Amino acid sequence: MAKSTLAEKFKNIGPGALVAAGFIGPGTVTTCTVSGASYGYTMLWALLFATVATILFQEMAARIGIITGKGLGENIRDRIGNPALKWAAIAIVIVAIFVGNIAYETGNVTGGILGIQAFAPGIQMLPIVVVIGIAGFACLWIGSYKLVEKILTAIVVFMGVVFLVTAFASPVDWGAVVSGLFVPTLPSAEQTGGVSPILVAAGLIGTTVVPYNLFLHASGAAERFKDPDQVADARFDAALSIGLGGVISMAILICAAANIHGTGVTVANGKDMAIALQPLLGSWATYMIGLGLLAAGFSSVITASLSAAYAVNGVLGWGKGLKDIRFKAIWLIVLLAGCFMAVAFGKSPTQLILTAQAANAILLPIMAFFVMFCANGADLEKFKNHLFANIAGVVIILVTIFIAYRNMSSFITSVQKLLGA
Repeated sequence: MAKSTLAEKFKNIGPGALVAAGFIGPGTVTTCTVSGASYGYTMLWALLFATVATILFQEMAARIGIITGKGLGENIRDRIGNPALKWAAIAIVIVAIFVGNIAYETGNVTGGILGIQAFAPGIQMLPIVVVIGIAGFACLWIGSYKLVEKILTAIVVFMGVVFLVTAFASPVDWGAVVSGLFVPTLPSAEQTGGVSPILVAAGLIGTTVVPYNLFLHASGAAERFKDPDQVADARFDAALSIGLGGVISMAILICAAANIHGTGVTVANGKDMAIALQPLLGSWATYMIGLGLLAAGFSSVITASLSAAYAVNGVLGWGKGLKDIRFKAIWLIVLLAGCFMAVAFGKSPTQLILTAQAANAILLPIMAFFVMFCANGADLEKFKNHLFANIAGVVIILVTIFIAYRNMSSFITSVQKLLGA
């Protein structure tokens, strides 16, 4: 197959955009807004690191899917020969995916609640959760991957335009932006109202390098790209789509830093987040952030449920088809659990969302290891990882392990606060 033209590469954008839509959810909006409001531009380095890490590992996942024609779950299962190790790996993946996806789904549903309550504060939580759950169920039950992909791609574009334009319309200190991007620092919690900076750093990474997206990307790429020569197209798709997603995340943080930091406002709900959009939208900011949170929450409700089904079905060797009853059973469990948890622990919504993102950061090194393991398979031949990818992958895993370790006490404290709320 001849190399694709630039126009063909743009035409083949899809799985990477789905991943970007998956991580530009309410967790990203909330975590980036809390970070910018609390610490100014200081934590931009975490988003830059997370974006590079996401591109690297999602490209590996896509490459694995294209060359093998299988999802990441199937690859993990097929590549471990020892029965004891195989079942240990299967158990680890299932537990990690269920814990991580249910936490993430809880944050997604909570984001949808924040979105609706931003412009309709009188509506109670339970009916909102019921509507979101039914709508998510209906979309997933249809089982059309292309329809879901188009919807989520449109949402990414929508979210991107709003926040990018607002960032340039805000009184931004661009010198501080550059410093925040390239000089990693952690402010003290005392300087920022007691909000744990390491929890926020873990949240920024966990909301971007989302473990379940690795499974979603591998399966999506396997469905979209049938020729090994299209690995280059998949790489272009991943770099462009995820890179744009990272820029959007940075724009959200920059908007909050420019318009909320230093005002004394503690971000607790959608109306507080709307302050970041006021330079562009004025009194319409609350409605826009509400619609944005709802759209982001709903899009991520779909992707979290879908990818959990891809991961579990794949690693257990079941059929991965969208219409397979076992596939549907998995995403239904995740969807229902997320709705239940959102109602049970939704009294502190921003804290709940931040904690959910930090949980994913703790699970990330485990999933990243499995991707590295599969990407070095001898059967991939010339498409297996090269030296740079392996070195960069190991460095990223070590950094995330360090951050997860440092974050553990703050994460446990945060969970205890939620349980006691």
